[in-house]
Amino acid sequence: MGVLIVIPARYASSRYPGKPLVELTGATGEARSLIERSWQAACAVEGADRVVVATDDDRIRAVAEGFGAEVVMTSEDCRNGTERCAEALDALGGGYDIVVNLQGDAPLTPPWFVEELIAGMRADAGADVATPVLVCDGKAHRSFLEDRAQGRVGGTTAVFTRDRHALYFSKEVVPYTGTIYADDQPTPVYHHVGVYAYRPEALRAYPALETGPLEQLEGLEQLRFMENGHTVLCVEVEARGRQFWELNNPEDVDRIEDMMQAMGLA
Repeated sequence: MGVLIVIPARYASSRYPGKPLVELTGATGEARSLIERSWQAACAVEGADRVVVATDDDRIRAVAEGFGAEVVMTSEDCRNGTERCAEALDALGGGYDIVVNLQGDAPLTPPWFVEELIAGMRADAGADVATPVLVCDGKAHRSFLEDRAQGRVGGTTAVFTRDRHALYFSKEVVPYTGTIYADDQPTPVYHHVGVYAYRPEALRAYPALETGPLEQLEGLEQLRFMENGHTVLCVEVEARGRQFWELNNPEDVDRIEDMMQAMGLA
């Protein structure tokens, strides 16, 4: 029994078609595709037994195999990354006690985010799913508010109970604070990091779960678990000086490249 990391990637993104193949230039001036950078992030995780890219697109498959990734082809019917991970798990035949979904739009995910997620999952036997959350500083909080003011759907925020079980996830900035914070000042807002760890039985059950109104309104796949009574654990992680952002919109390319330059990431 071990840990499988699946990187779901689709070409036909509604907000950014072809996103997995967009090239990002790092601090050394070398450009690599988003899917390659996400795969490199997954391979840096200690304790992962296998890393695969799951896609329905031959263009993504060709690029991924070109840089050495193992690829699992999935159907075009998958409605989100969790369904694609479930299909990939079935194709691989199981044999894992934890399946991690490292979404292909999060190339800045530090390995310890995933390592702490796996540890949190193993420490909480009642959790069906686990996902990392990162406290926003003032600078990140303003980025969220600016995206919403410009009508862009940017990052996702999370609220949870004292025992870290999720209450809600939203593309709005929640909770509302009405406060402007200094750049390095912690805020009460938590950035949801787009990584999930699942119990295999919960993942296999997911595609057949009823899609509820919250998932449909927010477009957040994790809400399907919550609307059907599953427990989602929020694992708080620390940035350790690293900046983090997902690539959701074309405008995020420059933002992520600037972060890579600032952090010296190749």
